[in-house]
Amino acid sequence: MSATAKLFTHGRSQAVRLPKEFRFEGTEVRVSRIGSRVILEPVGATDAMPWAELDTLGDRPFMAEGREQPAMPADRAIFE
Repeated sequence: MSATAKLFTHGRSQAVRLPKEFRFEGTEVRVSRIGSRVILEPVGATDAMPWAELDTLGDRPFMAEGREQPAMPADRAIFE
């Protein structure tokens, strides 16, 4: 589900006016930035994304030892 939300400034802060179907319960949300995305999650949510756990992995290569992959097949003509 996606929708467009309005941005506005309040003092020196920027705020987002969330559409009704995206409202949160409570008074706080957790804010995370992943690349160019900003993620809002309820504070204390049990099903929140484990960003902190993923960050503990550091910048290690996923498959440092490589992988055993068969050779690519030879190019073939699609339309003859």
